[in-house]
Amino acid sequence: MSERDNSLGVRIRHRRIMKGMRLADLAEAAQCSESMLSKIEHGKANPSLKTLHRIAKALELSAAALFDQLDDSEVISRAGERPVQEFSNVRSGTDIVLEALAPHNPDSLLQANIHIVHPGGHTDGEYAHEGEDLGYVLEGELELTLDGEKYLLGPGDSFLFRSEREHGYRNPGTTVTRVIWINTPPSF
Repeated sequence: MSERDNSLGVRIRHRRIMKGMRLADLAEAAQCSESMLSKIEHGKANPSLKTLHRIAKALELSAAALFDQLDDSEVISRAGERPVQEFSNVRSGTDIVLEALAPHNPDSLLQANIHIVHPGGHTDGEYAHEGEDLGYVLEGELELTLDGEKYLLGPGDSFLFRSEREHGYRNPGTTVTRVIWINTPPSF
């Protein structure tokens, strides 16, 4: 893992300490094991999206606040230079990579990423948060779950839903899936 990848864990640990929480306190609030949380904090594991949302909620933050903050004067984001964050489920390695299309800024009203979902990659269940989600499938297959109902999407398909609905997704195909995903307010 690069130094940049480890910054997520450092930010989680810093926020936990600033809130006066023990590792056990945060693990309980985020519904994950202390061992897993310790690995995340030390850059030895990447959380699933669902776990990241639970950690952020327990720390009273949006998940976006845990990412590197970029200078908001940057208006151009070049291919190959955008920040990326990997997410995984312990059993299957890297499942999902988020490539930021816009700088993460605490004052932003929306957040845009390309979700790169490897075959079999998934969000580790469903989760909910404040706001709206909008997506457009660039390539591959995406099985989107909303309130327990599954939708199979392909290239050119799009979606829009209130983020308070329980949602999750997975790549049921054999090739990488890429989805432009926009949230307001920022949640990743």
